[in-house]
Amino acid sequence: MKPITIILLLLNIVVLLGQLWPKGAPPFASTVNIIFLSGSLLFFLWLLKKNWKG
Repeated sequence: MKPITIILLLLNIVVLLGQLWPKGAPPFASTVNIIFLSGSLLFFLWLLKKNWKG
């Protein structure tokens, strides 16, 4: 789980920098945004399913 968290953290930094400094964003920034959002969603859904007590 630690490698997934590190990858999502690095992608989060790239996404944040793209938001704070849009002129400096690389051409692949939209792809990184989509990967980050999709990865975060899947990770959080996996955590919810793993810890569900229902």
